[in-house]
Amino acid sequence: MTKTEKVEKRILWLSFAAGVATVIAEFAMAIYTGSQSVLMDAAYDSSELIIIGLTLFLTPLFHKPISEKRPFGYAQLESVLIIIKCFMILAVTIGLTINSIEIILSGGNRVDTSQIGIFQVGMGCVGIVILIFMQMMNKKISSPIADIEIYDWKLDIVYSWGMAIAFTAATLIEKTSFAWMSAYFDQVMAIIVVFAMMPEVIRMLVKSFKDVFLFSPEDEVMDEIKEKSEPIMEKYGFETEFFDVTRTGRRIWISVYFSTEEKYVSIDEINMATREIKKEMNEIFEHCECELVINTD
Repeated sequence: MTKTEKVEKRILWLSFAAGVATVIAEFAMAIYTGSQSVLMDAAYDSSELIIIGLTLFLTPLFHKPISEKRPFGYAQLESVLIIIKCFMILAVTIGLTINSIEIILSGGNRVDTSQIGIFQVGMGCVGIVILIFMQMMNKKISSPIADIEIYDWKLDIVYSWGMAIAFTAATLIEKTSFAWMSAYFDQVMAIIVVFAMMPEVIRMLVKSFKDVFLFSPEDEVMDEIKEKSEPIMEKYGFETEFFDVTRTGRRIWISVYFSTEEKYVSIDEINMATREIKKEMNEIFEHCECELVINTD
């Protein structure tokens, strides 16, 4: 088992254990207070736990080498898992959003805002501790799975502290002439949370679909590859024509098509240029394969 795989498993087990405790606490609070926003958070975290469990089981496959039978290895499984996770999040949040709207239209639902505010402060503090441990473990590796878990905990922390501030404000509103708003506050906050997190979920979904169907990576990734590769190509007198880049999961394949004005091309120079480019790419990507292809047209 490689160092990256060991660290990934530690991060996933930490996230899973903390997630189980969090979900139990959130469902208990949602039942006790009748809060729609806490219930939405609990449902969101529950869907995450299912994916983390699957990921723990499948993580060893992500590190298996490529072969003739599986030219992409099992890298695409990682993207498929992220797609499933995103669709689960979308399904849960859309369902709970519809429910929140129905409650608003039927007259709202009053909840104990002070209790929920205190609860969210506690959840925010716990989340910060978990995030610090995960970032310390993830410091020296490059893992899409670990990165998305860390992102999820960041989202949970922002959500918890945002809810804590919002429900504290709602407690103060109850003592003013705007007290009637408190009946709708919980549902409105649940809907705001959905709109806040949807762009990132959709971004991850689009990226994973591109990986599964072997589309080129984002423009930022392509620009970084070109920036690192083109000076090396120029050093050996090779004129870069275009880059053929395929990414799926954590694996990336880079083919640099080039031409030269020379009548003869040294195989040694091609090999040296390939090694230099691969060295540069390995500083950016965990699993990278590079090749130089001469264009004879």
